[in-house]
Amino acid sequence: MWWRNDRRTLVGVVRVSIVIAMGALNAACFQPTYATRTFDGGPGVGASLAQVSLEPIEAANGSPESRIAVEVQNALDFELHGGSATSPTHRLKIKMTTNRSSIITDATTGRVLAEITGIDATFVLTELATGKTVLTSRTFSKVSSDYPGQQQRFARVRARLDAEDRAAKVLAENIRTRLASFFISGS
Repeated sequence: MWWRNDRRTLVGVVRVSIVIAMGALNAACFQPTYATRTFDGGPGVGASLAQVSLEPIEAANGSPESRIAVEVQNALDFELHGGSATSPTHRLKIKMTTNRSSIITDATTGRVLAEITGIDATFVLTELATGKTVLTSRTFSKVSSDYPGQQQRFARVRARLDAEDRAAKVLAENIRTRLASFFISGS
């Protein structure tokens, strides 16, 4: 019965060969998102992201939304440019709204013990050479925060500010990911 073992070995080798061949065929379909060069030798997506100019996010001066708008602007500037300045080829305009929802309220005092801070954004990417809108999209960010104790006023304020900062960072990452997807696929 020695031929049974040889047949199993042969079937195993054929299966492994098929898997390797399929992997080689699919390798040409994917490219690293943040590589410095693409497979065909063109510039990577990082160079394309660095050429996006950010317009200031509109918010009423002195409002809590203006602080969040500055946080989103700074986080997105870091995500796209990372400190390097290049000549822009695209312009990004962002409109955002913020909201808060209390999820746990103390029944005796009526104070909020935990809440969700949300930022909803709509953004438009415009090509500077033609003035044509090439991408319009929406994204959101929701983060939760817990407020410590009843008497810790400043800790409550700091927890809210930290939640807003985290939401701004998540929103900037979402926008960067969508822009990277656009620059890779063109849609």
